[in-house]
Amino acid sequence: MSPLSVVARRSLGTLTLTSIFARQHSSLTTELIENMDKKATWDRFYTENSSSNFKNFEWFFGFDSVRDFVLPLLQPQIRTATPLHVLDMGCGTSALGPSIYQHSSVQVTVTCADISPIAVRLMREHVAAKAIEPHHPLSILGFLELDCREMFAHFGADELDLIVDKGTTDALLRSKDGSGKAGHVVRQCLRTLRGSGRLLQFSDEDPDARLLWLETEGREPGERPAQVVVQEVGELRGVRYYCYQVTSPPVVELL
Repeated sequence: MSPLSVVARRSLGTLTLTSIFARQHSSLTTELIENMDKKATWDRFYTENSSSNFKNFEWFFGFDSVRDFVLPLLQPQIRTATPLHVLDMGCGTSALGPSIYQHSSVQVTVTCADISPIAVRLMREHVAAKAIEPHHPLSILGFLELDCREMFAHFGADELDLIVDKGTTDALLRSKDGSGKAGHVVRQCLRTLRGSGRLLQFSDEDPDARLLWLETEGREPGERPAQVVVQEVGELRGVRYYCYQVTSPPVVELL
């Protein structure tokens, strides 16, 4: 596929993403398009989106649409007693992370991270007020202010088992110099994952554009391409969505 075709598909995706946003916040649409990678944009968005009657804001779709992609990946650890660590990257005020905490029958530590301290505060307050209970009694739910471009400010190598990305990479890709920023995030994600860990990206971007990009950007110079599997999530409001499952390139042992 030509670079022009990829740009055209991403432009259409930008219209999809921002049209969802504009239905509720038309005054912020221009700022969102131009500054999807900026903390100030999301602080303003979540400030204007907050009210005394809290409601989760879901990009694309909610937990019920993706539970069958996420929960089967949460399997008991055989070689270690360490609980699985799940990161909801760019959580905003989505119910995705808390829902994993509520529905995982396996012990998990769920960290919901976002660049906006407003979103993090709103979610902490909401979860505390609602007193959400986990499926597994030892599971833990936490919230963290974190710029996903600086993953190693908080997470080390081989620390996470699953990273869920519902729209965060899409937002970065559509910002200025977005491909480089988003590629940096993908590489950091793969480095923070344990050997069997996975990165799940939910996106409206067509596989013709996203697959090659992930295979290319998910590797350091000299490494083999990342392994990517794509599944269709379904269609919502005339838009088709996909789940991209990314794992680190296999390590080649020298004989």
